[in-house]
Amino acid sequence: MRILVIEDNQDIAANLGDFLEEQGHIVDFAGDGVTGLHRAVVDEFDAIVLDLNLPGMDGLEVCRKLRQEARKSTPILMLTARDTLEQKLAGFESGADDYLVKPFALQEVQARLNVLARRGKGMGPRTLKVADLEYNLDTLEVERGGKSITLNPTALKILQALMEASPSVVPRQELETRVWGEELPDSDSLRVHIHGLRAAIDKPFGSALIQTRHGIGYRLAPNETAS
Repeated sequence: MRILVIEDNQDIAANLGDFLEEQGHIVDFAGDGVTGLHRAVVDEFDAIVLDLNLPGMDGLEVCRKLRQEARKSTPILMLTARDTLEQKLAGFESGADDYLVKPFALQEVQARLNVLARRGKGMGPRTLKVADLEYNLDTLEVERGGKSITLNPTALKILQALMEASPSVVPRQELETRVWGEELPDSDSLRVHIHGLRAAIDKPFGSALIQTRHGIGYRLAPNETAS
């Protein structure tokens, strides 16, 4: 799954991210409500972990805007330190799908996210396909020509962005923001990851799918649409 964690407590966010990535998920982060809402609107996630108390815009408002204004139905697991019926009802009324009180067990977060993701699977296509390359967004499994390919979380983010846009070009800056958010890497990081991705999905198969548009960005397209 691709999961967005909107949490201003860096220790909690880091613990969640480390645990979920160990389980094979791709995790993106936002440390305030405004940034979290923006990421949730412009990107596609299988589930969102949303803290109630956030700087800039609280979790209730983020959830409400996501549901009512952006019309996004991404499953939301709301986190809070306040265990009151009033708070729980407010969370559900704003559009949250589930509610978890701090402190919580990481295994319970995983279990609840799995349930929410299964409920939301009917929201859209779960498999990306370009030529003979397939990426299952639920299992995070990648195959080309029926052969399994193992990729790290960063490579999976890049691949998803390129496959979703195919055959269009994804500008370099847009791709960097999609993968790393506001904390952009050094200038060579994207190029290094693209090189590794090519080695995994192109080199063993005799035909290149990843195309470079110098000075612009990258695209993923079969030979007949590449130029």
